[in-house]
Amino acid sequence: MGKNRDIYEISLTDNEFRKVGEFIQESVGIKMPPEKKVMLEGRLRKRLKCLGIGSFSKYFEYLFSKKGMEDELIHMIDVITTNKTDFFREPTHFDFLIQNVLPDLITAHGSGIGENLMVWSAGCSTGEEAYSIAMVLEEFGERYPGFRFGYRILATDVSTKVLIIGIRAIYSEEDAEPVPLEFRKKYLLKSKNPQRELVRIIPRLRERVKFRNLNFLDEDFGFREPMDIVFCRNVLIYFEKSMQEKILRKIVEKLKIGGFLFIGHSETLLDMNLPLQMVAPTIYKRIK
Repeated sequence: MGKNRDIYEISLTDNEFRKVGEFIQESVGIKMPPEKKVMLEGRLRKRLKCLGIGSFSKYFEYLFSKKGMEDELIHMIDVITTNKTDFFREPTHFDFLIQNVLPDLITAHGSGIGENLMVWSAGCSTGEEAYSIAMVLEEFGERYPGFRFGYRILATDVSTKVLIIGIRAIYSEEDAEPVPLEFRKKYLLKSKNPQRELVRIIPRLRERVKFRNLNFLDEDFGFREPMDIVFCRNVLIYFEKSMQEKILRKIVEKLKIGGFLFIGHSETLLDMNLPLQMVAPTIYKRIK
């Protein structure tokens, strides 16, 4: 008990916070202003406790060593990244997807008919967004069975911890409450043990979603498939303004001309020089 108390009493010095904050921003692009110091302390203490290290200075000595860069960096990124997400978050996006985006892409490119519709959930966290999209696309395909509508979803995140949750596709019944009742009946499997109050995405949808690790600061995102649709929502807010535009430019390069980008309602592309045209609030179409 005493050892744990000591861990919870230690604090980051201003110099340590500045150094690790700069490193985090350079490594994954996430900004660390002074008001995030308490949050960062709390999250890094979990790593100190896990490793049995008694001070932040010892932890950073390990982190910045060759072995730390190989073994610890991935765990540090996991604890410092914010992974807030929900099923069917910002529902107007899904309405616009069905009513406007899919008919447009089918008419212009035959996307989903001649070849698979390609969707990227960028900054997917634990997978709720990707599976929400999958449910909507599955419903669309059932509505027009003659089309033999096909799709694939790429879901990426910098945190390996959340990707594992997405791959497992197991969620609490409480987390699944935003899923419409008819979708819950069709696309969620209840645990055989009712006391566990868990659900799992059905295999057919899990097969449509591919999860992989991706850092927005990497020069090469590591995939070549052009995307019809990109959901990059409530991700840009964690980056500096100048970095937001650089990241978006790389994302838009992966988007087909005529493809669509969805961003979060708290985000803006104002004053950014990008080949995008707004078609609805927070929804953009690539025009060149």
